[in-house]
Amino acid sequence: MAIMTVLFAALSFAAPLLVRLLGRRAFLLLALVPLAAFVHTLAYTGLIAEADGAATESWVWISQLDLALAFRMDALAWLLALVVTGVGALVLLYCASYFDDDEPSLGRFAGLLLGFAGTMYGLVTSDDVMVMFMYWEITSVLSYLLIGHYTGRKESRGAALQALLVTTLGGLVMLVGVVMLSVDAGTTRISELIAAPHEGVLPAVAIVLVLVGAMSKSAIVPFHFWLPAAMAAPTPVSAYLHAAAMVKAGIYLVARFAPGFADSPAWTPVVVGFGVLTMLVGAWRSLRQYDLKLVLAYGTVSQLGFLFVIVGFGTRDAALAGAAMLLAHAIYKAGLFLTVGIIDHRTGTRDWRRLSGLGRAMPVLAVAAALSTASMAGVIPLIGFVGKEAVFTAFIEEGLHGDLWAWIALVGTAVGSVLTVAYSARFLWGAFARRSTTEPVSVHADSGAIVAAPLLLAIAGIVLGIGVPLIDPLLAAYADTLGDGEYHLALWHGLEPALFLSTVVIALGVVLFAARRAVARAQSTVPSLIDASRGYWTTVNAVDRAAAHLTLFAQRGGLPQYLMTIVVVFVIAVGGTLLLTGTWPTDIRLFDYPLQVVIAACMIVASIVAARARQRMTAVLLAGVTGFGLVALFALHGAPDLALTQALVELATIVTFILVLRRLPQAIAQHNKPVRKVRRAVIGVLFGVSISVAAAVALSAREAESIATELPRLSFEEGHGRNIVNVMLVDIRAWDTMNEIAVLVVVATGIASLLFVSGRSGTPQRLPGARRQRANRRAVPADVRASTGLSAREESPATIASEDASAAEEAHDDTGSHPQLSEAEAHEPSAAHTATPEERLASGARQSWLLAGRTIRDENRSLLLEVLVRLLFHPAIVVSVFLLFTGHNTPGGGFAGGLLAGLALVARYLAGGRYELAEAVPIDAGKLLGSGILLAVGTATGSLLFGADALTSAYLEADVPVLGHLSIGTSTIFDLGVYLVVVGLTVDILRSLGGEIDRQQEDAELDPDAHDDFSTVGAGR
Repeated sequence: MAIMTVLFAALSFAAPLLVRLLGRRAFLLLALVPLAAFVHTLAYTGLIAEADGAATESWVWISQLDLALAFRMDALAWLLALVVTGVGALVLLYCASYFDDDEPSLGRFAGLLLGFAGTMYGLVTSDDVMVMFMYWEITSVLSYLLIGHYTGRKESRGAALQALLVTTLGGLVMLVGVVMLSVDAGTTRISELIAAPHEGVLPAVAIVLVLVGAMSKSAIVPFHFWLPAAMAAPTPVSAYLHAAAMVKAGIYLVARFAPGFADSPAWTPVVVGFGVLTMLVGAWRSLRQYDLKLVLAYGTVSQLGFLFVIVGFGTRDAALAGAAMLLAHAIYKAGLFLTVGIIDHRTGTRDWRRLSGLGRAMPVLAVAAALSTASMAGVIPLIGFVGKEAVFTAFIEEGLHGDLWAWIALVGTAVGSVLTVAYSARFLWGAFARRSTTEPVSVHADSGAIVAAPLLLAIAGIVLGIGVPLIDPLLAAYADTLGDGEYHLALWHGLEPALFLSTVVIALGVVLFAARRAVARAQSTVPSLIDASRGYWTTVNAVDRAAAHLTLFAQRGGLPQYLMTIVVVFVIAVGGTLLLTGTWPTDIRLFDYPLQVVIAACMIVASIVAARARQRMTAVLLAGVTGFGLVALFALHGAPDLALTQALVELATIVTFILVLRRLPQAIAQHNKPVRKVRRAVIGVLFGVSISVAAAVALSAREAESIATELPRLSFEEGHGRNIVNVMLVDIRAWDTMNEIAVLVVVATGIASLLFVSGRSGTPQRLPGARRQRANRRAVPADVRASTGLSAREESPATIASEDASAAEEAHDDTGSHPQLSEAEAHEPSAAHTATPEERLASGARQSWLLAGRTIRDENRSLLLEVLVRLLFHPAIVVSVFLLFTGHNTPGGGFAGGLLAGLALVARYLAGGRYELAEAVPIDAGKLLGSGILLAVGTATGSLLFGADALTSAYLEADVPVLGHLSIGTSTIFDLGVYLVVVGLTVDILRSLGGEIDRQQEDAELDPDAHDDFSTVGAGR
């Protein structure tokens, strides 16, 4: 069982590639997966036929919660697994003929449909309620994607969202119920939950919540409205999800829990009441439809209500009838949906008012549809007749024993069955009959293979009806879990009340169809007092309006108002809690040493001045003072590691602010003057006081001894490191670190997406090619070459030939001299100002380093900065690597090392611009970020392969001459991942906030009319 779910998952991910290679023929290959699962399930038939026969598989998943990947193949799971895989294989075969090669997103559709089949297979075979719920929610997500396959249609998107919201809401309610049941029974195994005794209010309430989830998934009133709307999906989706698979999930859940909870007080009223109502509502609405697909959709709603009553009634004979009807409904309803798809495919319409004469034009399809429709109506000798007769017998027997709910169920299902016959005849007549009032519709030829799936399903209905005694023992294996009984499935039970009732139902249904005009007039006079769909949209619109009003109230006024709202809520919540329940400290120590007061005073003064600053750059630098004040406090408190990291973070933050401020006016509140200054000041003071008091109260509230005293020992003995901070980051609290670097990747992606509006290239824009540089140099006039230091030797043919032969000849002069403008250029500053970076590069002499320095305009270049970068860049990179590998025992680590390397790259960008950054890191920042995450996650999951917990570190220790005792662990690989993520984040921010803004400004300078004006503040211009 588990191997089949893995096979489904693997082929689902491979499906898009297969479709790209094979086109729609890939569906023929993909159909082999559910076919293999079908054969695999059939192999359990002998075991299922035995008394209490079941096969189980289990793998421990979360041992602390006693959760396991447990699977169980018993009679009910066997039946549903055969339905899911058998119909799934036929639907995939149908897709090969139904879709055209130019169908949009066909590969994605194939993967989703196959993945859904695997998910349903996992759902019906799961024996752990939490694993089952996981599959349950995956079906909701996949159905959302499949219903919304035509993403360009508003109808498809709305129907997909509606189905997702309804089924997910029901699933969340169900989750509460299954958790309550698991707590009450002390287990999450479904088989044990059902067998456990259930007494008291808790199980009774819990099972009602479970039923709500089942009702939402199976479109039971009042959740029925999402199913007809889901007909916006492609026909294969309707045939599989909404006839054979997804909607059966709720019915399966009721059938699964019925043996243990059918005696619960609320079970029978909910199951019979809502089931009968759904059957009648769905059938009534079906009689009013002209779209063949909607006729079947509302008919499916009706039949799901029928199944809800049967499988949930709670007796052995009703369960046997329910199992037969589960099988029958999946076969005939899937075949009919596929039939509608063929009609729509060949005629271009599903409105039966525009159809005529299709019975003669498509005789094979008409025969298949007639057989499936007859099974739906309960006509002998089809499996639908066998199941419906068994239903009537079960209810009659229980009613004769004095069960009032049995009589209610019998009358309700009998009336619903009359309507079922009527809409079945309406469907068949509307689709295939020849009407004098309508011209015969033209039929487009297509592959005859498309008829194979509905024809096979129709034949299966006959074969199962005639051969039902062969499957009776297998279905009875499930029914026997609800009690003892002697009834068995057969095509002929003699002259009995159920046969008479079935005959009357068919006769009345035919009469109702014959009087369809009178019925239509009667239906039109009945007002639609209750419309669940209208109620849904009213609720959704009300929520949207309430959200809009709340947003306008709480977030009016821009960013200052947003911050004010957040701060006020914090002050009220935290401050109020502190006033009511706070444990106030009795011993307050103002400072540990006098210098602490001086540092704090500097930070306070800098904060106040920053709040009153009128220039953005001044405010940023003053805010940085507070950060460096923390650096001093960390250092003086004996935390050099934290001090180093805080210093690097503060530098990186200031640089990021400066990059952003280049696009903003220099002055703060240049257009809109600050308002409500007193109010904001009061709120700010209250916020600061609340934070300070909360910190003091938190420190004084400790009752137990701090674990900090154990950290040195744990770091050395368990983490093999003396640097407590780094050991905590990469070992003790590695989960937190992995989540934090994931956030960093998201931040980098978000920043880049805001700046790269028109598309983001993965390859950094580097310097022009060597040949282009040589061509540009040769195009420079002789007097310019002489003034810039290009000698005749450099331009000789031999030199050029040598450069063409080897890239090594592109070594530049070591003089590092800066270009001098020629006399002509000195008198034409405008031309120099508008020159492109490539032209500025070509006009200057070659350098040995900082290759892209020539791309910056002369007025924005800094000789001092270039010299400093030349001297410090490589040592900074070396030190960053040193910090990385020694951080386990000394101040440093991957985060600090990555920050230092990032700051070195920042300096190189400031000295040489965006081209220099591309030369320094000539790969996509996304690859650095992805590599870092891959290393961190790989380290986390690698330990699982050896049977250990995630993120368990392993160490290799050895005594090495000269170096002494060395200990190298997998935590170093994790730290390397952190290093790469930090460097990748820095590079991505520099290319986004730096390089991309530079490029946009250069475009604006070359075409001022096409772009906004840019500020001239900042480097790299």
